[in-house]
Amino acid sequence: MSTDHIPAIKASFERAMAFLKAGDAGMAEDVCRGSLKDFPADGNLRCLLGAALNKQRKFEESEAELRAVVNQFPEFSKAHQELARSLMGQGRPKLAVESLQQAVSLNPDSSAAHFRLGAALSRIGDEKAADAAMQRSFELRPDKKDLVDAIEHQRAGRQKKAEIIYRGILTRDPNNVDALRLMAAVAKELSHARDAAVFLRRAVKIAPDFFAAWTDLAVVLLELEEFEEGLEVVKRAIWLEPKLAHPQMLLGNVFTKAGRYEDAATAFREGLEKQPDHGGCLAGLGHVLKTIGKQDEAIRTYRDCISTHPAFGEAYWSMANLKTFRFDDQEVATMEGHIDNENLTEETRINMIFSLGKAYEDREDYDLAFEHYERGSAMRRANEFYDPVQTESIHDRIIGQFTKEFVAKSAGQGDPDPAPIFIVGLPRSGSTLIEQILASHSQAEGTHELPDLGRVIRTINQHAQGTRYPEAVEQLGAEQLKKLGRQYLKSTERHRTGKPFFTDKMPNNFPTIGLQKLILPNAKVINAVRHPLDSCMGSYKQLFFNSQSFTYDLVELGEYYLQYQRMIDHWHEVLPGHVLDVQYEDMVTDTEAQIRRLLKYCGLPWEDECLKFYETDRPVNTASSEQVRKPIYTTSIDSWRKFEKHLEPLIEVLEPLLMTLPEARRPESLKK
Repeated sequence: MSTDHIPAIKASFERAMAFLKAGDAGMAEDVCRGSLKDFPADGNLRCLLGAALNKQRKFEESEAELRAVVNQFPEFSKAHQELARSLMGQGRPKLAVESLQQAVSLNPDSSAAHFRLGAALSRIGDEKAADAAMQRSFELRPDKKDLVDAIEHQRAGRQKKAEIIYRGILTRDPNNVDALRLMAAVAKELSHARDAAVFLRRAVKIAPDFFAAWTDLAVVLLELEEFEEGLEVVKRAIWLEPKLAHPQMLLGNVFTKAGRYEDAATAFREGLEKQPDHGGCLAGLGHVLKTIGKQDEAIRTYRDCISTHPAFGEAYWSMANLKTFRFDDQEVATMEGHIDNENLTEETRINMIFSLGKAYEDREDYDLAFEHYERGSAMRRANEFYDPVQTESIHDRIIGQFTKEFVAKSAGQGDPDPAPIFIVGLPRSGSTLIEQILASHSQAEGTHELPDLGRVIRTINQHAQGTRYPEAVEQLGAEQLKKLGRQYLKSTERHRTGKPFFTDKMPNNFPTIGLQKLILPNAKVINAVRHPLDSCMGSYKQLFFNSQSFTYDLVELGEYYLQYQRMIDHWHEVLPGHVLDVQYEDMVTDTEAQIRRLLKYCGLPWEDECLKFYETDRPVNTASSEQVRKPIYTTSIDSWRKFEKHLEPLIEVLEPLLMTLPEARRPESLKK
């Protein structure tokens, strides 16, 4: 081969390797195959093709490619290692051992080859030889044993043990960027996103070309809603790998979270220009189209995603989550064919199981629908952390701190701006409908579910002396309360366009109503109320993205509802007249009267546009997005009755509350 071809081969190899490192094995495969048409004898490209096929679990195809490489280049150690992966993937560990023994003999100083040989020997039961191979691997790279041990702890959910090992590595070698990145992953899994950002910033400072650390940092900053820095980080990732769709997807996600939906759509489309079948970009574009009300385009995009990625669970659930969408028979059959496939990630299967629940509910097969909701919830609950005792304890402390006397003592000391309208309640209780009605008014805008009150509480904790929220509010004087109110108003400006009023629809803000009153005494609070069983069942069959961990068990769900009601009752007692309850059933059966009542409470004059809320052209990014774009309907009232015979555990918990309802609205088991 002429040396003139070397630059072209090298460029193709580096491009394919970049895709592989970014987790895009399909694109790496395409690049390798394209280049091999021109350079069929290049062993490096063919070996990399084998690696890309292995990543996609195409083990038989990979074996064919890699055998061609080792036949042509029998002293190519890396090719023997990749061939072993193909054989292991097909359940042929004895042949894998032979390939790895060859790899080790060709490159005896390869820690990775010895490590893989140890794993293969262990698979065939030769533990003595396996231990010897592992030991040699660790002798060649002493730090690797610690990293491997920590990664194993991490995968098994033993995050604290992994953290101890990573800290030990960083004590010995503060510039170990692999340990920094993995330490960040532990911090993120422990919900310490700010700590994760610190580790990742340090990693990219040490290794400015560490692409994976840049993309990890972008994800963490997105979670923290640090959009400005997030954009700069994503741009750096795009600069490092301009041909990859993955960082374009991250850019689209940042724009989406920031509410810049047109920019997000552009970013996702640019990613699809680089890789037309990129699942993340297709799904992200579908989400944006759904949010801005382009439902038909969204469905087409989700289906494009599924046509190229039949096991892309998120796309199925995204269609189900439109609520007004109906799956066809082929889509149902495809999902049923995947939900027991343990080669798929559990999250993918959960997405499909919940989607099947929705599909069978639409077909009025309520028993089969509930069976899927129950199965999906059980799987999701196993991966969620929720402690009902902790919930009750924090509510006890809030009630103990925010007494009538304490609230009266601090009355009127916060920022007097009346702009915020807090909409609280439990999920699936009508809060999006209330927000849509208010956002149809010329003086109010809907800003979705905002995390800013949580940030206020973090500020209180950071400055508290010897205590934490809620007890720490005892230390706050008038100037501090006003400052916290201004902090909230300042941080929410990024979602506003200058109208006098705005909504904050974070449903889980109901325990913070006392704090809201202290820092923003003239703000309004609306409590979205729905029949307890409709509210709970609506939550139980909803697959939430990363919150509401109490919704995946009927007993815990019922207990949480009682805690919610307990807190609302407390605020009505401590702050009489401050919280307006809006009953969903009243809103949909007596709409105009309820809207007049709502506007009067908010101090807004009547506008006919509020009756035509479904014509409001605004982004809606909750599960009710398509429902609130339609005129009022009453078919969701008492929808829990479809599943009544399955709800006894929930009914038993809620019995004290259900017995206060008119007899006609109770379950059959609680009627006289």
